[in-house]
Amino acid sequence: MTTAPEKIEAPKGGVKISESLIATLPGSAYVDEAVFRAEQERIFEQMWFCAVRSADLEGPGTFKTVQVGRESVIVSRNRKGEIRAFFNICRHRGVKLCMEDSGKAERSFQCPYHAWTYDLDGKLIAAPNLTKMPDIDRQEYGLVKVHIREYLGYVWLCLAEEPPSFEDEVMGAIETRLGDVHRIDGYDVANLSLGRRITYDVKANWKLIIENFMECYHCATIHPELTEVLPEFADGLAAQYFVGHGAEFGDEVKGFTIDGSEGLDVIPGVAEDQDRRYYAITIKPTVFINLVPDHVIIHRMFPMAADRTIVECDWLYLPHVVESGKDLDASVELFNRVNLQDFDACERTQPGMASRIYANGGVLVPSEHHIGEFHDWVASMVGDVIPTN
Repeated sequence: MTTAPEKIEAPKGGVKISESLIATLPGSAYVDEAVFRAEQERIFEQMWFCAVRSADLEGPGTFKTVQVGRESVIVSRNRKGEIRAFFNICRHRGVKLCMEDSGKAERSFQCPYHAWTYDLDGKLIAAPNLTKMPDIDRQEYGLVKVHIREYLGYVWLCLAEEPPSFEDEVMGAIETRLGDVHRIDGYDVANLSLGRRITYDVKANWKLIIENFMECYHCATIHPELTEVLPEFADGLAAQYFVGHGAEFGDEVKGFTIDGSEGLDVIPGVAEDQDRRYYAITIKPTVFINLVPDHVIIHRMFPMAADRTIVECDWLYLPHVVESGKDLDASVELFNRVNLQDFDACERTQPGMASRIYANGGVLVPSEHHIGEFHDWVASMVGDVIPTN
């Protein structure tokens, strides 16, 4: 039996300017360079950041470099196959060790400037004239480690000296959305296989993308294919409006596909009351998780500038579905089209953030109250540097 969602009757969060309207952040929050620098320092470099899919690191020495706030990070596997992460900086003169986005270090990482060499656990193992420096501690002058956690098949990084609770910040967001963190377990996300990956270069501030994903006030306007599959989205209430609620497929819809046609093999652990439903989860600061019965879609955002965000989107399926070579196009195209529609809207919004007309921001309608809560959170992190008129 599907439990009826508990409706949220009154808007919460945000600055209330009338009984029905909530104020937004000012436009400067999306364009000001000082605000973006503060977000890099206080948000991206202090919180858990979803960086790399574990399966992309296939064996010892395989690495990927990731931009987290202002820092470049190497994520790799050591000789035992264990995942390690380090600041991508040589301890000698500060040279960036790895310039490539990905690759394989056979036995070590070597600085291209003076050949300081580090093993796959980050220890300094060689350098010209190193034997003439007996006082140098090879562990202390090794690569600086970054905190890591593996969850849902991804490597999460935290650059803070003392990371916040992963259970509260990441798993807590899932629990808040689904009502129980274990409601995601049946999708077995960590053991799904990558069916498709699409990278989008979005000319918009990362917060605009978050806000767009959180609300469905726009869905009837720009997402005709999505509202055909999920009719309740046409009413403007996003799936994140109700705790534990998943948007139900239309009566004639067979699968979460571009034309509502039959989907692929259903993930066996999906509960009966989760079947034929779509769940959307936002994990601050930069992750979206989308759950449907036969696949999972995960967006990871990499904010590169105040007006530019790289979004990497993975479509994950049961391993035998991917290995069999089944046609994924109808499945992938639905959310690819939704992404393109959303990112176009965000790019259209970005120039308006610099307009004097939006200097004091805009307003939210009641169904967008959770964006008001997001704005409150942003203000709590960087509000002291957001210019106001």
